[in-house]
Amino acid sequence: MVNGFPCCSETLIVSVCVKFDFSCSVLFRLSFIGVDLKGEVTLPALSETFAASSMNFEAGTVSGKSGNLMEWNVNNAFKSLKDMEPKAMMDMTLIPSIDPIDIGLGSSEKGNVAPPAKPRKKSMTSLYLKFFETAPDGKSRRCKFCKQSYSISTATGNLGRHLNHRHPGYDKMGVGDAVNNTAPQPSPVTKKPQSQVKPPSVDLDHLNWLLLKFLILGSLPPSTLEEEWLSNSFKFLNSSVKFWTGQKFQAVILEVFKSMRDDVKAYMEQVNSRVSITLDFWTSYEQVSYMSVKAHWIDENWSLHNILLDISHIPYPCGGTNIYQSLVKVLKMYNIESRILSCTHDNSQNAMHLDGQKVVPFCYIPCAARTLNLIIEDGLRTVKPVISKIREFVLEMNASVEISEEFNKTTAAYQEGSWKFPLDASTRWSGNYLMLDIVRKASKSMDAVIRNHEDTLGNRNMLLSPAEKNAINIMHAYLEPFYKTTNNICTSKVLTIGLVLFFMDHVSEMIAACRDSRHNPDWLKSTAEDMAKKSRSYNGQVYNVFTYMAAILDPRIKSDLIPESLNSENNLEEARNHFMRNYSTSHFPAMANGYTAQDSEDGGSVSFAEEIARKRRRVSMSTATDELTQYLSEPPAPIPTDVLEWWKANSTRYPRLSVMARDFLAVQATSVAPDELFCRKGDEVDKQKFCLPHGNMQSLLCIRSWIQSGFKLKYQSAEVDYEKLMESATAITDNGSTGFDKKPK
Repeated sequence: MVNGFPCCSETLIVSVCVKFDFSCSVLFRLSFIGVDLKGEVTLPALSETFAASSMNFEAGTVSGKSGNLMEWNVNNAFKSLKDMEPKAMMDMTLIPSIDPIDIGLGSSEKGNVAPPAKPRKKSMTSLYLKFFETAPDGKSRRCKFCKQSYSISTATGNLGRHLNHRHPGYDKMGVGDAVNNTAPQPSPVTKKPQSQVKPPSVDLDHLNWLLLKFLILGSLPPSTLEEEWLSNSFKFLNSSVKFWTGQKFQAVILEVFKSMRDDVKAYMEQVNSRVSITLDFWTSYEQVSYMSVKAHWIDENWSLHNILLDISHIPYPCGGTNIYQSLVKVLKMYNIESRILSCTHDNSQNAMHLDGQKVVPFCYIPCAARTLNLIIEDGLRTVKPVISKIREFVLEMNASVEISEEFNKTTAAYQEGSWKFPLDASTRWSGNYLMLDIVRKASKSMDAVIRNHEDTLGNRNMLLSPAEKNAINIMHAYLEPFYKTTNNICTSKVLTIGLVLFFMDHVSEMIAACRDSRHNPDWLKSTAEDMAKKSRSYNGQVYNVFTYMAAILDPRIKSDLIPESLNSENNLEEARNHFMRNYSTSHFPAMANGYTAQDSEDGGSVSFAEEIARKRRRVSMSTATDELTQYLSEPPAPIPTDVLEWWKANSTRYPRLSVMARDFLAVQATSVAPDELFCRKGDEVDKQKFCLPHGNMQSLLCIRSWIQSGFKLKYQSAEVDYEKLMESATAITDNGSTGFDKKPK
């Protein structure tokens, strides 16, 4: 007998005290069949989980202060004990708010188990609980994923089912991921912090100086910071954060612009060589016309420099007179109007108006990169509709990881090359050529992927017909040398006039060969004829004695590699005369005259015969002329040669000619960097120029360019040291405030 109940050697009586939510203790009499005194399991026994509805209770006597005595017998629906995992048997958190269970093993020596004097509450320890948070009142738990609430007494099995059904894969996420998981209807987190920590105070001025640089480097107007949710995001981190007003940002930016422009002026005063300028024109979204003016020169150490001088607003109606007056104003501001050697423009209509102002004492040069881009656009005109279809497919691949991965697997299977995503889908030359390249090299893979994803791609008929593929292949073969040419132009360290004329002459030859070939289709010959017209127009504008001098001073080109129509005896003679007039006497008067200060150190006058001799020396200039003659008589340097390094090494051999070379090698063949025109990098540049409002166009673009050129950001002539600002931002003092100074240094 145990506790008044019959017991045998095959029956184990266990007394369990359970404290329910209604605060009464119930003593359950559990009949375990097949459990011997040694604790071995021989027959089916207690189930791992059970529901209250499946329990058959038998009324018994009250044990303790109050409660019911119930018996669980073998007729109850339970699983076998061997199916019960030891961990599950020990995990008593399957039932919420259960008191510790006191189990007494039946024996002849100890038949009674004394109930605990006072039940002691035990907290739940299930792994599911880390994905739930307890409300401050202790009456409910809330899912960290979707915030659904459950009673504090809810079984952890139910909590687990909630996680499995509502948040599959929850077990692969950490607790922190639960907060970041997207919920259907998110609500603010109300978990009470463990300790109240006062956020560090923020120096608002220094925060706004950091935001100012963010605006400048991103070419963003101050109105960007007036967005309400941006300021709310900062206030979420620190409620004391407050941005400057848009007017204050605007005023500070203008003051920074003025201070930095003074530095650029002082810098330009130290330039002692001739300066070449480049002009670029555009119209903003407000239909306001602008002109950028950039200066280029080579210093005494043979380093090429360039710097943006100004972004000028061109008043309506943007005629040649207005453009010329705006340009002269900028040149006078920097006191370089008398030192300009050449002006390279962007071939736009505005530039054509400026070219008509022949009163200026410098040479106008059309942009070779823009001309080449227009020539290529003519070449692509016939296949542009097909390129648009290919581009749609590429955009879909860039947007879908599944499609891009399948494309890579298919190209590997067909041995059609490897492709790195995202692919360049821009409408610039680099993107257009890539569209041709995909069809040329991966046509089978493209067709296979399109067929496999017809539903996803919306049945947009992206498959190319045999005629379209044939046209693409012909155009790819024709334009491949153009692609190689643009790559060389974009990667050239010093893109001299001579090198560009060499490339453009090659382009003209390719166009003529295509046009005259009997094997090419008529549509391609017609295309080549349109391309030839633009090539001839460029040659007519750029071929003159000025560009001839710039070309022959490139040691890789000289007179050997320039176009035949430019290489004439008249141009050579004019180059000699220009050299003798401007570089033989003014820079080296003593050497040019064969007379030094030592000849008259006594202060006496020279003889009449010496005066006659000097006149004859100035007429002949044999020494100076020999420099140019000797230079041109030597074979050209290899094309990979660094032009500036070559002249730096040979300037002692050609002391006069090297001065002329410094001036003319700085003449620009393009008005913009070629990679901004041919590659998708230009898309970002264009967005900055076209989208800025009038009040910020000049200041933001100039400041950004000056910072990239190495100038320090200044405010009222005082440098703003951003490195120290960032160091101070991470230095928190003992009292919790930031280590910012009150003013930027």
